[in-house]
Amino acid sequence: MDFTTISNGHSPSSCNKFYSALTAGLLNPHSPPPPPDKTRSSPTLFEMMSNEPDVHPRTQNQGQIQVPISAPRQNLPPPVIDKQALTMQRISGLLSTRSPGTQFNDPYSSDIKLTLSSKDGITVSMNVHRQIVVAHSRFFAVKLSDRWAKQQKNGSAGPYIVEIADCDDVEVYIETLKLMYCKDLRKKLMRDDVSKVLGILKVSAAIGFDAGVLSCLEYLEAAPWAEDEEEKVASLLAELRLENVGAGEVLKRVSVEVTNGTDEGGNNEEVLLKLLHVVLEGRDEKARREMKGLVLKMLRENSSQNDLRKESLYSACDGCLEHLRNHFLRAASSDLTDASQIARQADNLHWILDILIDRQIAEDFLKSWASQSELSNAHSKVPAVHRYEVSRVTARLFVGIGKGQLLASKEVRCLLLQTWLVPFYEDFGWMRRASRGLDRHLIEDGLSNTILTLPLSWQQDFLLAWFNRFLNSGEDCPNIQRAFEIWWRRAFWRRSGEQELPREPHVTTATIENS
Repeated sequence: MDFTTISNGHSPSSCNKFYSALTAGLLNPHSPPPPPDKTRSSPTLFEMMSNEPDVHPRTQNQGQIQVPISAPRQNLPPPVIDKQALTMQRISGLLSTRSPGTQFNDPYSSDIKLTLSSKDGITVSMNVHRQIVVAHSRFFAVKLSDRWAKQQKNGSAGPYIVEIADCDDVEVYIETLKLMYCKDLRKKLMRDDVSKVLGILKVSAAIGFDAGVLSCLEYLEAAPWAEDEEEKVASLLAELRLENVGAGEVLKRVSVEVTNGTDEGGNNEEVLLKLLHVVLEGRDEKARREMKGLVLKMLRENSSQNDLRKESLYSACDGCLEHLRNHFLRAASSDLTDASQIARQADNLHWILDILIDRQIAEDFLKSWASQSELSNAHSKVPAVHRYEVSRVTARLFVGIGKGQLLASKEVRCLLLQTWLVPFYEDFGWMRRASRGLDRHLIEDGLSNTILTLPLSWQQDFLLAWFNRFLNSGEDCPNIQRAFEIWWRRAFWRRSGEQELPREPHVTTATIENS
């Protein structure tokens, strides 16, 4: 924004610009003002400012800029609408409408002809009052005070020309100037949206319109924001540096660190742990499933991963595992009183395992689960309808190992298979039929890759046992034929090829005789 000139209304250069804009169709010509009424006293500041409950078109004969849009014809593309013409139409509406009693853009009582021009070529002139703009804007108070006093001494008559160039948005600038004539700024801003208020806030801060800045901040603090507006609000407030005038109150909505200059980020873990335990202990299963997905999504979107310590997650995990062990062993002894808790705690473990795998800290869980031989031995004594959810935890570990999300020693991987593979086979039919959204092929690939990460002789033991079970169970057994074929090629094709040693290449030297 460049404040270029302040001069008498008879300045040739300024008048030329003003009348060239008129002839170009960018401004609405006004009828010449009548001779001044000497009996009428000058309006006071309070008379010029009034509340704007309703907007009415001005009664003066002012032409509106019309955008010609012809009726669409068949087989013809829609007409191209000039964006600048639409902008000028909106600006014309701003200049030609005012509430009863307001003096904004009144050519009879104003003493300044203000011309605004933007970087994109829009130029607009309007009538404003020095008394108003100086009282509300430090920018105008500095620019007009000295020159105005000198020109008043010279006794010059007529409005004075003020030109401001390189405005970012002429339309928003006019909106801001109109607010200076409004008694209840907050009520006026309630008609606007967040994007418009952000623009007004930026102009108000630039020209030192403190009442406008405070009203915009009050609006932003109380009004709801759309998700895409949140970043715009935070970015602009950071750019304008308005912490001393209330921007901190607005930013409290998006950051816990803006509280009396202190950092409250240390409470993140406490809040998230509380959410974690509320989900684990919730009673409504449908709501629990929905909130598990929500919390997992939020944790995945957190790039810092400093909100939940590994120890806190494993503490919650150990609690679920202990509950599972108690209910599982009671069910194995034919006490099915709380057998439904087996599936609940297994589901909790599956959820926490997802979080641990996302954060690449699940190796300790793998070791702990592989060591649950007591649960594995009691597995066949628990009815399948209660126990099959436990095998979903094992399946998730297979998928994690198969995708390279879990990097454990071969001894731990082998122990996992020795402890839980047979129970997994026994529950696979139930999992396939009862688990909603189960990806059978993903689990089969995970199991195949888990077995193929072991030494070749260990692969043979697991795959031959699978071969026998598959022939007797069919669809109720996972199909890991791909792993079996890979093991077969590794074990027999290459081994038989190794018996015939490759012949050493015979290198001959070619000579070229000169003719």
